[in-house]
Amino acid sequence: MSVPTAALDSSVCAPLPVLGQNVTVPLVTGGEVTYAALDYAASAPALQRVWDDVAAYAPYYGSVHRGAGYLSQLSTDLFENSRRTVAEFLGCRTDDQVVFTRSTTDSLNLLAAAIPADCQVFVYETEHHASLLPWRDAQVTYLNAPRTPAQAVEALERALAERDPYGPALVCVTGASNVTGELWPVRELAAAAHAHGARIVLDAAQLAPHHPVDIAELDVDWVAFSGHKLYAPFGSGVLAGRADWLQAAEPYLAGGGASRKVARRADGGVDVDWHTTAARHEAGSPNVIGVYSIASACKALTEAGFEGLVAREQELVGRVREGLAEVPEVQVLSLFGDDAPRVGVISFVVRGWNSSHFAAALSAEYGIGVRDGLFCAHPLVRTLLGSDPQDPGECGAPEAEPGERSLNAIRVSFGAGTPDEHIDRFLRAVSELVREGARWNYRTEDGRCVPDRGEAAQVRDTF
Repeated sequence: MSVPTAALDSSVCAPLPVLGQNVTVPLVTGGEVTYAALDYAASAPALQRVWDDVAAYAPYYGSVHRGAGYLSQLSTDLFENSRRTVAEFLGCRTDDQVVFTRSTTDSLNLLAAAIPADCQVFVYETEHHASLLPWRDAQVTYLNAPRTPAQAVEALERALAERDPYGPALVCVTGASNVTGELWPVRELAAAAHAHGARIVLDAAQLAPHHPVDIAELDVDWVAFSGHKLYAPFGSGVLAGRADWLQAAEPYLAGGGASRKVARRADGGVDVDWHTTAARHEAGSPNVIGVYSIASACKALTEAGFEGLVAREQELVGRVREGLAEVPEVQVLSLFGDDAPRVGVISFVVRGWNSSHFAAALSAEYGIGVRDGLFCAHPLVRTLLGSDPQDPGECGAPEAEPGERSLNAIRVSFGAGTPDEHIDRFLRAVSELVREGARWNYRTEDGRCVPDRGEAAQVRDTF
């Protein structure tokens, strides 16, 4: 059985076609402009290829693992073939399992629910909350933010050397920071973990869309990522890796699909025989379209030539960093220094500006979408800003008024679908805003900085 597959643009170094690339948005200063989506780190636009593949499948929609009809059989094949596609994309080992989830957050919470009861967990304070917070029932050691990749490895080795050597242990680390874009020394951290009898899970939410991820080559035990950062629609994610802890754990959700056999006992109770495959943690009717869209995105990136995509993105990274360096008021945030390799995720602050005010002006006056806040990585951003951990401010909801210093930052992020013009417009906008100020008045409303649409446009003299 097969489903029609949309053709892929074979350009390797050109931006890949994405949804929304021709959407226009109004400017407060008048007129419209093509929207520059530079918030890929939050949610990347879906590839046109992915959307076309999903549209081609839609007429064949059917239940999965539940029916004998043709469409159910076809959908089941599509679902399981998608699992194999993802396994190939991640370089999974023969005995690894690919479990489909809702997101990276869901994947890591699933793993947290599956770790042995006496497991010790080691996690850096630099992690996204999705990998910082799920380990509520474990003994957790939080490691301070390292300032070099070597320090990251040394800190982990010291912490692991002091642990109970006989109990299970798990290290959780990001592959690329969602704040600075910097690449972490995953292979070295995996070697350190395994040398001390621990396992390691890689949060690849920001790495997988920008760089090839190979489980076997990196020698990590699990990888987690989200479809909506990998150019697929919202609502699907992956946890891939070793099966033993997942097979030994109670199902993440109890229900149909996770159970292989259910029978009443003589005493009136119920006996359940749970699946030992990935289905054990995929109870309920699965998100077939979401799963297929992830597989389609994996194929699209592979067929487009990941090396060419990485090379083009690195050119964009260089251009953004060089452009921001020409504005003295801009401070780019970094853990490992200017020479650290990174993906297309860059955070910065602007002296004299509230970060929310600056992001609002980029949107309202230039049609540029970026992110401001703490990026669901509060400890890391506070460390990078040199602020006290108890200082006020929350993710995406600054408390300062326009013109006041905020404790948040601005993040620009881009990837395989970003046109050169979006980067050029962003750099021009940053320079103009710093040099000339905003052309509109702004106010704080419901925790966000927004244009004051009740007043005429006017130039602000100082900030």
